[in-house]
Formats: sequence, structure tokens, C-alpha cells
Amino acid sequence: MGFIEILLTGVGLSMDAFAVSVCRGLQMRRRVNLKHLFIIAAFFGGFQALMPAIGYLLGSQFKDYIVAIDHWIAFGLLAFIGGKIIYDVICDMREEKGGCDCCGTQVEEERLDVRRIALMAVATSIDALAVGITFAFLEVNLLLAITVIGVTTFALCALGVVVGHKFGSRFKNKASLAGGIVLILIGTKILLEHLGILVL
Repeated sequence: MGFIEILLTGVGLSMDAFAVSVCRGLQMRRRVNLKHLFIIAAFFGGFQALMPAIGYLLGSQFKDYIVAIDHWIAFGLLAFIGGKIIYDVICDMREEKGGCDCCGTQVEEERLDVRRIALMAVATSIDALAVGITFAFLEVNLLLAITVIGVTTFALCALGVVVGHKFGSRFKNKASLAGGIVLILIGTKILLEHLGILVL
């Protein structure tokens, strides 16, 4: 897995965090609070980088036992994560009656609950734990991977706050949908390469 694939994986994984950041931006009605923006982006970026590292360590313990099917596991995990993201988007689109329900736009606009942000950061980074396991099977450079994923998530979450403030929630579901599709495509590419069907 090269740099571009790691970058695309980071983008795909960060879409849930981006969507939540858009919602937080919706609460900044008068102006973008830069301090809040930095805290939100740092939490999401930090946990999105931490979880693959944990997954990598777990995967490394079992790599020797399942090396023959590691590409199927990588495909299965990425396809499942991507499919789950797409399913969640479809459910959200059906349930939404207007406005952004994921963060409660009625909350006082300048209030930032750090504990809630931390919980959302953990929740949106669970998928990255599974991806970290696939990194171990594929022998990905862990330091490069977590750096790219963390920085990418930080940047996209910062952008998400600004987008939410400026444009509202219109891009939230589209971004998550795109992220899910990207993860499925990467998983498919890994499988096809290992089966010798796709040669790059």
C-alpha cells in the first residue's frame, strides 16, 4: 500500500469526523471560533491516528497465522467499514426532517463540551482500529500511515467546521457517502492485486 492509497484511506476514514465537524460549525452562527476549531480538529485527528496504531499492534500478533488469507481479511474489513458508512448515510437521509440532527443545532452556539467531543472522536475512529489491523497484514509503514491519517483528518475536520459555518449541512451526507465508496474501492484493489487480477 503506497502513499496515495494511505492518503485515500485517511480521507475515507475521516469522513465521519468531517460530518460531525460540519455540525459543530453549524453552531458557530456569528463567526468561526478558532480555538474551538483547533480543539475539534485535534481530537478527531489524534484519535484517528491512534486507533490504527492500536489495530496494527493487535494485527501483528496474529499476522503469521493468517498470512495466506490476509488480503481477504483486508478486503472484508474495508468493504464492511465502507458499506456501514454508506448504510448510515442512507439511514440519516431517510430520518432527517431538516437541519443537522447529529449534534443538536439548538445547543448554545459558543459552548464546547470537550468530553462530548472526545467521545465523538472515539466513536468516529473505531473504524480506523480495524484498518490498522489490515495495515499489519499488508506491512504498511505504520509511522507514515498514522501521520498521514492524523494530519488528513485534522485538516478535513478544520475544513468541516468552516464548511458547516458557511454552508450548513448540505455536504455532510455526500462527504460520508464518498468516504464509504473510497474504502470499498481500496479494499477491492488490494484483493485484486493479491489475486493477480490487477497488476499495477
